[in-house]
Amino acid sequence: MNRFVTGVLLIAMVFTSPALAGAFTAPRVAAVPGGVVTFRLAGAPEEPPVVTYKEKPVLVARVADAWLAIVGISLDTEPGEYHVDVRQPHADPRQVAFQVAPKQYRVQQLKVPPSQVNLSPEDEARVARETEHMRVVLDAFTAAAPTTLRLAAPITGPRSSSFGLRRMFNGEARRPHSGMDIAAPTGTPIKAPLAGKVVDVGNYFFNGNDVLVDHGQGLVTMYCHLSKIRVVVGQPLKQGETLGEVGATGRVTGPHLHWGVSLNGAWVDPALFLAPPPAKKKPATQPAN
Repeated sequence: MNRFVTGVLLIAMVFTSPALAGAFTAPRVAAVPGGVVTFRLAGAPEEPPVVTYKEKPVLVARVADAWLAIVGISLDTEPGEYHVDVRQPHADPRQVAFQVAPKQYRVQQLKVPPSQVNLSPEDEARVARETEHMRVVLDAFTAAAPTTLRLAAPITGPRSSSFGLRRMFNGEARRPHSGMDIAAPTGTPIKAPLAGKVVDVGNYFFNGNDVLVDHGQGLVTMYCHLSKIRVVVGQPLKQGETLGEVGATGRVTGPHLHWGVSLNGAWVDPALFLAPPPAKKKPATQPAN
């Protein structure tokens, strides 16, 4: 067994499954770039499987009488067949295949001054450092599992459908939008959608004032453009606690919250983790005359 698999095995074995015995709600499945797929695996409660995807550990939760592996699919994933690697006690290692379907996200064409598209060498160097730092934070994998993946919205307000939006500046493609924008006035309190621990705070070139919260087993949420940060690194948070306030720091055109959800290091659509909107009631049938 190689060192990577050994480390993952130890991580998977030390988290406590009793914490998962309650009502665990998985995100909605969407086998597309920026979506989530799940795999139901048989096994005893005291024997959690070890699941990896592209050599990264995957969140595994006990749901009813089985284990559920929950995998985030990055936005840059090409449609096609992929697989997770599964290791379980008393069984040979195996692969479980799944298909990623194509999804066409909206494209927005923008004309802006060249100075707003091409960064200076100093800014490019800063962005490169920040990108590497963010990757290290997102690749961390803590043993404790979240008790649910049903998240509460961090603020109330009009939600943008901008996840996955591909912007073209003067005909040049930029990274697709990797989160959900929620409009709200400056100073609106931002609430933790789930219990977790603050793992990063700072001021970033694009994101402005920024907070990242680790919820366990590769689930990390991000909050950008804050006017004020109300937490420090290492601080535990309960669901509903204030972590900061809405603002317009970084590269933005107005106050709003950019909310990101990362699963096994992949930015995925936050809407999949929210309660589905209530079904529209059908109009009552009028009796015939």
